Amino acid sequence: MLEPWKPTREQILAAEGKTISDVIAPNLRVLFCGINPGLYTAAVGHHFARPGNRFWQALHDAEFTDRLLSPFDERELLKSGYGITNVAARATATADRLTKEEIIKGGARLIAKVRRYRPRVLTILGLGAYRTAFNQPRAIVGRQDERIHDTIIWVLPNPSGLNANYQRHDLARLFGDLRVAVDGC
Repeated sequence: MLEPWKPTREQILAAEGKTISDVIAPNLRVLFCGINPGLYTAAVGHHFARPGNRFWQALHDAEFTDRLLSPFDERELLKSGYGITNVAARATATADRLTKEEIIKGGARLIAKVRRYRPRVLTILGLGAYRTAFNQPRAIVGRQDERIHDTIIWVLPNPSGLNANYQRHDLARLFGDLRVAVDGC
């Protein structure tokens, strides 16, 4: 386990455009897919690292994990059959700094990644990103009708603390619905 640390303001600003490595392996139960890394995340090199991001809490609240993991524990997810990637690889201050073209190209790369690694479920964490990347303008949160080969596609809200439309209990319920569905597949 890596020791958590906080980046300096300079390190955060210098992270613009950086990428971080996927946490991925073949045949995962769920591949969680963020929109793109934020600057804080890129600065520390671990997914969903910004304080206030609710991804790790939502995983724990929904009982995907038996303890609350930190971003520095991210590789532990692989032991349980979970992984993390992003639609777009480039770190930005906010996801709205990505172009539509970047999200569409990211969707194409994501499809190729899913075909290669074959997770049981691909979970996109951001409804708008899914709608754009997969040209599904009417998509809603939850299980999608479309698949990538045999992989089920599920959409959940972006767990960023900036997404005030969903509170902790909402995320716990929605992530819990996914966990129940995954356990039933």
